[in-house]
This record gives sequence, C-alpha cells and structure tokens, in this order.
Amino acid sequence: MRLISSCFLILVTAVSTFAQPKNTRVPKPATPLNRPKLVVGIVVDQMRYDYLYRYYDKFTPNGFRRLMDGGFNARNNHYHYAATYTGPGHAAIYTGSAPALNGIVGNDFYDRTIGRMMYCAEDTTVSTLGNTGSAGKMSPRNMLVTTIGDQLKLATDGRSKVVGIALKDRGAILPAGHAANGAYWFDSKDGNFISSTFYGKELPAWVQAFNARKLPEQFLTQKWEPLLPMNQYTESTSDDEVYEGTLTGEAKPVFPHEFVVQAGSAKYEVLRTSPYGDQITKEFALAALKGEKLGQGSVTDMLCVSFSSPDYIGHTFGTHAIETEDNYIRLDRQLADLFAQLDATVGKGQWLAFMSADHGAADVPGFSQQYRIPAGVKSYGEVNDAVKASLEKAYGPGQWVLAYFNQEVYLNHDLLAEKKIAMVDAYDVVKRALLKQRGVVNVLNLHNLNADALPEAQADLFRNVYFPNRSGDIYVLQQAGWFEGRSKGTTHGTSYAYDTHVPFLLYGWGVKPGQTFRRTHIYDIAPTITALLGILEPSGCIGDPLGEAIK
Repeated sequence: MRLISSCFLILVTAVSTFAQPKNTRVPKPATPLNRPKLVVGIVVDQMRYDYLYRYYDKFTPNGFRRLMDGGFNARNNHYHYAATYTGPGHAAIYTGSAPALNGIVGNDFYDRTIGRMMYCAEDTTVSTLGNTGSAGKMSPRNMLVTTIGDQLKLATDGRSKVVGIALKDRGAILPAGHAANGAYWFDSKDGNFISSTFYGKELPAWVQAFNARKLPEQFLTQKWEPLLPMNQYTESTSDDEVYEGTLTGEAKPVFPHEFVVQAGSAKYEVLRTSPYGDQITKEFALAALKGEKLGQGSVTDMLCVSFSSPDYIGHTFGTHAIETEDNYIRLDRQLADLFAQLDATVGKGQWLAFMSADHGAADVPGFSQQYRIPAGVKSYGEVNDAVKASLEKAYGPGQWVLAYFNQEVYLNHDLLAEKKIAMVDAYDVVKRALLKQRGVVNVLNLHNLNADALPEAQADLFRNVYFPNRSGDIYVLQQAGWFEGRSKGTTHGTSYAYDTHVPFLLYGWGVKPGQTFRRTHIYDIAPTITALLGILEPSGCIGDPLGEAIK
C-alpha cells in the first residue's frame, strides 16, 4: 500500500511538473500610466496663422518660436464651421466638436426655446464671486458636450485639477468645461478676477491675494509705448492710418497711448486694448500655477489660458497696425516667461502644451483697397431692413424677422405657420431681395444646403454650424473682404480663409517635433490631446488625432 501511494505521488508530481510552461516568469507589478504632469492649453484671441511668420524674426527663441521650432506645427489648420467667433472657437478647440452639436453657435444667438437673445456663457441661476456685480452670472451650461478637461476629470475620478483663465468670461469658462475646479475672468469695473457660484461658494485665497495686489491700477498709470524703435516695425503700416480706430479719449491712433478713463465707463476696460491685458493674464496664470499647485500632484492637471487683448487691439487698429505687431512682440515675451516658470515649477519635459486661436481676422477694407483688392463696408441695417421690407411686401405687415445676427436671419416660424407660408417660399423672397445688394455673394437656406450651388468645402462649414433651436434660417454670404457696421479696425466671423486659418502648435511631453501641410481642423486638437493622455475624447468630438505629432 505504501508502494502504491509513493508511485501515485511520483506520478502527480511528474504531471504537475510537466504541466508547467518552460521559462515561466513571475509577473512584474503594473507601472503607473505615463502621462504629463500638466497640460497647458493656450488660445490667442484673433490670431491669424500668418502672424507666426510675419513677426517670426521679432520673436525671441523662448516664446512662439519655442513651440514652432521645438514642437509640432500643423501649418494648414482651419476652422470647420462658418461662425468664426470667440465663443464657438473656444468651445470647438476644447471639445473637438462643432456648433451643430455643442450648441455654441455664436457669442450671442437667438434661442427659440426661450424666445430671446442668449449670451453663450449666460447663466441667471448663479451669482458672482469676487464682487457684488452681475458680471459673474456665467457658467458653461449652454455648452452641451464635454471638454478635454471634463474627460480628464472623469478619467481620474475627479483628482485632476482643471482651471480656466482669460480676460473674457467665455474665454475662461468654455475651455475649462463643466467639471472644472474654477474659471476666472476680468471685471473691468474694479479690476478684479472674478468667478461664479457655479464653481464654489467663494474665491480661493490665492485669487483674493492676487486681486489685493491691484496690478491693473499700476498699469493704468503707465503709457503704452512701442517696445522697439518705430523704424523697426517693418511688418506694419505707418502709425496713423485713416482706417485705424482710437482708444477712449484719443484724437489719433498714434503712440504713445495713454489710458483715459471717462466718467460713467468701467475704469479698467481700456486696459483690455493694450499689451497690459496679456500681462495681467499671464501673471494671474502664474498665480494659479502656484496657488493650485498645478502639475505637483500624482495625476495630470490642466491649465487653460486665453489671451484676449490681441482681439481688442485687432478690432481697434486692424491687422497691419504697429499696435498689433507691438502687442505680438510683447505677447511673445509673456509666453517665454510662462514657459520658463513651467520649466521651473513642473519640470522640463513634464508638461504638454498646445496653442491655437479662436478665429482669425480680415484686413481692414481701407487697407485692402490701397492694393486694389475688392473690399467694402455695409451698415448693419442694410440686410435687416431689406429682409423685413421684402417679406412685408410679399405677405403684408407683421414681425416676420425675430433677429438678424451673425449674418443669419431668424424668421418668425409661428407667423409663417399662421399665414400658411412655407419656409422655402419665404426664403425665395428674401434671396431675391438680398442678391440685389452690393457685397452679397449668395443667400443660403440653412434648412436645405444641398439646394444651393456652393463648393462642398464651404457647404460643410454651414452644415457644421447649424443648430435648429439656436441658428437662423437664412445665411447671408457676403463677399470676401466685406464688413458690416465698421470701417475702422478689423472684424471676423466669416467662412473665408483669413478667418478660418489659425495656428495649431503642439509642444512638450509626448510630442514628436515636425510639421505637416496637410489640411487639419480645429476639431483635431481635442482628440490629439486626449490620445496623448490615453483618455476618452470629449463626448461631441468629431475629429481625429494627429498621429504624426505623437511619439
């Protein structure tokens, strides 16, 4: 019996030994997911792509050129929709979506569900943090999809910190997203950075400490002098052109610029239209970096910074003004300072950055006309009055038009239904009237873009912007280079290349230096960042990662 047991034991041992695979190794413990310590999103408000190269020789090696020369440059990057405005641009960059899905069809738009104009970041259910004014009644609730920051918060069970910063409320709120720790913007009345109760019950101590420094007050007492000798601004026109606007209280658009505060106006508003606006923004970003200890924890954090002053300056002086060139040269220095602080605080190679713009800008018609380039100016009332008159002539008196905004005509659907007038018939009436106007190329039925003879690439821009409850019914496609309502300074908001072609630069952690000239789109930014982070793209994302930019 003992012999049988011994034989059985030997047999079991042999079978067990035989069953073990050769060269078996003990599994190693899983290594932590490799991610950067901090993601920094930078939006330059109203930055055309060509500014990168027009001012390249004036930039330092450590600002714009650090991103261009040491990172990845998507040189043919365009917006994928027609509403090239600040709100939609910031939303699209951080969601990888389009207005047709995220709902941000303009800075302002007519909302048919409530029957009035709506501001893109408006939220009457919240209150201001930082003062007793109403400028804080804002939140991202009108944006209907998630952002990069939202997805980062979800991927880390809320441990990541996400902060948005800008002079403009929409430039801080929409990038930061719904789940952000905070979004902060500048209130021109008292010079404070404020927020809303959407994010918490009070301003963090570091924000209160920053406001106590009273930096805007210091800048208000200074003049805006050119950084370089005037003869070195070779990429700009002369300092006094008839098509340039002026700052408040100035007689001419010439250096030096003094900041005049007029009675009844917000005291610090004038600083927005100066390089000091960018400097204040950068200083606040550095305060957030320190105050929130961004990039110092065990998970990836995100800082969203939008530099708003280029937009104010461009609107006032135009695309070829010395003021515009001077501001970009100065902004380059601010970026270099920000990057140096990121190196020192987060660590070289430990942070990932991307930079883009919310829209471009057109040359001022007066400037274009000097080169015999077709351009012109229409009053705001020309289109609106003609639409109303044509419909009243065709169908009788009535409030046929609810709004004309963003080149879109919002027709009164209830009145059309009451009078049993088909949308296509009303559209035909409006189109016949508007095609007689100067500067009008086409009139599009946003309900049926396939019916209009339009290049496919252009048609897609309008498909991507159409959101039924917030968009108009008819789009007035104006001639390239034409403005509505202004003859001095520049504007934007069209489907033309000068408004759609903007930078897309990637730099730092996980980025393979290089460039591409293939056409990329704004909606590719968010999925590229989320691919680098190894997280799910935002909920409304329609773009693809730039695989050639990823190591």
